[in-house]
Amino acid sequence: MKRVGKQTWVFDDGVYIQAAAAAVGPLEADGPLGSYFDVCHRDLYCGEATWELAERRLMREAVDCCLQKAGVSAEEVDLFLAGDLLNQNATSNYVARELPIPFLCLFGACSTSMQTLAAAAAFVAGGLADRALAATSSHNATAERQFRYPTELGVQKPKTATFTVTGAGAALVGRAPGRWRVRAATIGKVVDAGLKNPLDMGAAMAPAAADTIEQHFRDLGVSPGDYDLIVTGDLSRVGSVIVRELLAESGYDVTDVYNDCGLMIYRPDQKVFAGGSGCACSAVVTYGYLLQELAHGTFRRLFVVATGALLSQTMVQQKQSIPAIAHGVVIEAAGQEPDLPP
Repeated sequence: MKRVGKQTWVFDDGVYIQAAAAAVGPLEADGPLGSYFDVCHRDLYCGEATWELAERRLMREAVDCCLQKAGVSAEEVDLFLAGDLLNQNATSNYVARELPIPFLCLFGACSTSMQTLAAAAAFVAGGLADRALAATSSHNATAERQFRYPTELGVQKPKTATFTVTGAGAALVGRAPGRWRVRAATIGKVVDAGLKNPLDMGAAMAPAAADTIEQHFRDLGVSPGDYDLIVTGDLSRVGSVIVRELLAESGYDVTDVYNDCGLMIYRPDQKVFAGGSGCACSAVVTYGYLLQELAHGTFRRLFVVATGALLSQTMVQQKQSIPAIAHGVVIEAAGQEPDLPP
């Protein structure tokens, strides 16, 4: 492992995703990627008494399914890294309580999927863990109640609003060769565009996504054409347009290789405003759909850039602007020639 440029880690000794899994709620199961998910629930309660317990169940199901796929017990995992959107990372902490694994709780808002994956890869590459488990989750009803308005109120929203994905994703990272290799990670900086509207997260996060992608290109000396797909986390219809424009202004045309998880997870006719968001948005699309398509040969190399709005209820009520961050991870099909510079 080495640092290249200012913000990018390159894992040149072989770090692999050995297994991954995704569990989702009903709307996600009915979307265009429904067949790629391991566990699909037909109601938001997921068989539990509360929405918070439902989110906890989703993360635990993703973790259990991931370990089962890898043929590894929890006792054989050296480190668990997880985070979510609830206050004090409640979902992750309570799931960790049930696992006999040393635990590091991370929070990057909706960037947490790639934050935990990058950190897991770094711990493995640095020899501090043989196996590290990365996980994250979100739930539409829990996030709406905490950050905006309780679902029961039926508050109307503008078209710029995004729709929190109900789901969880988990990935097991280790040295033993798997079907997917973690090639590099670019750690983002906090970027604040001065926006204050919590119902327009895409616009708030787009500058942070563009900053991380541009820094990644500069650090490694690569271009959009070095990737089959560059995908952001949850910019959806508003932010995805902005990030393309910002990158074009810097001389990078990503039009032919760019998409956004918030646009991929739902059909256009599903009532999700501007598209999907939440920690689970990039997690389930990556650990469900994208990894399977890598294994099938549809893609050979991906750059997944998860985006997060680092806001809180208190700061929004005090009319403070919304800082944002984005972390990106390069994932390749195993056996891919390491032709990325340097």
